[in-house]
Amino acid sequence: MNIRDSKYAQCLYFTSSALARKVEKLAIQVWKAVDLPPSHAYLLMAVLEDPGMQPSALSGELQLQPSTVTRLIEKLEEKKLVVRTTEGKLTNVYPTPKAKELQPKMIKCVQQFSQQYADLLGVDESSRLVQDMVAIADKLKL
Repeated sequence: MNIRDSKYAQCLYFTSSALARKVEKLAIQVWKAVDLPPSHAYLLMAVLEDPGMQPSALSGELQLQPSTVTRLIEKLEEKKLVVRTTEGKLTNVYPTPKAKELQPKMIKCVQQFSQQYADLLGVDESSRLVQDMVAIADKLKL
């Protein structure tokens, strides 16, 4: 059944959730190449780009609750991909050498993911969709 055929197709919650599930499925397939769920991979990429990031900065960058960021960091620590240090009241997150080795593969995953949804939607439509979603999400200040 297509989403448009559902009696809930005019509902923002239903439609955005259905889209999110489909996008998540595609992302999970792509990120299997580095054996990380997409949410873990994006956090790790942020830490690789800015070593020493604080969990609060990661929370803002990834638009996730602080408790979610803490849980993701703990999972990445278990995989020996990040380490946390404490300096006074501040906690900083650093990538490990193992994480740095993964970085080229993760960059390829980002490129592959973008290419896959661009192939499905078209380059212009996928670009427009992402831009529109950013603008809409920024309007929903909750």
